[in-house]
Amino acid sequence: MGHRLSKIYTRTGDAGTTGLGDGKRVSKNSLRIHALGEVDELNAAIGVLLCEELPEDVRTLLTDAQHDLFDLGGEVCIPGMSMITSKQVEKLEQELDRFNEPLEPLKDFILPGGTRPAALAHHARTVCRRAERSLVALALEEAVNDGPRQYLNRLSDLLFVLGRVLNRAGGSGDVLWQKRKNA
Repeated sequence: MGHRLSKIYTRTGDAGTTGLGDGKRVSKNSLRIHALGEVDELNAAIGVLLCEELPEDVRTLLTDAQHDLFDLGGEVCIPGMSMITSKQVEKLEQELDRFNEPLEPLKDFILPGGTRPAALAHHARTVCRRAERSLVALALEEAVNDGPRQYLNRLSDLLFVLGRVLNRAGGSGDVLWQKRKNA
């Protein structure tokens, strides 16, 4: 592979278009580019979470998710490409089960907070949900494989569970919502 990114600016997007992986140029405001941006933001939010002190198994899982998100972005960038499969979705489900199993069942809603790493996991979860909504919107207009949407759906669930796990790792518990607390 050559030096593909040796020159960062190209001026090709100055007119408000950008190139997809298949060479087609589209508006920077297209649904596909919105979805790509949301996936990119999710990857960055996970990157911020990875700056925190984390249990090593959580760090490894999140780093793997970042690699999957690059593949997912590649799939969205190249219409018709398939990179996210049931294998990646099933891995997230296995990790969800593993991390959720020791947690006590929830009886109430929880607030997205507690420790800083938990709050960052919850923030990444909300960005993940937005990325998922962008893919759903894109799929209403263009062909999109099911794998990326399913992956984001499981990843958002995993980030929720990791928020709970990270609170415990930091010596805190769930921050429980109190109905009508300030009424």
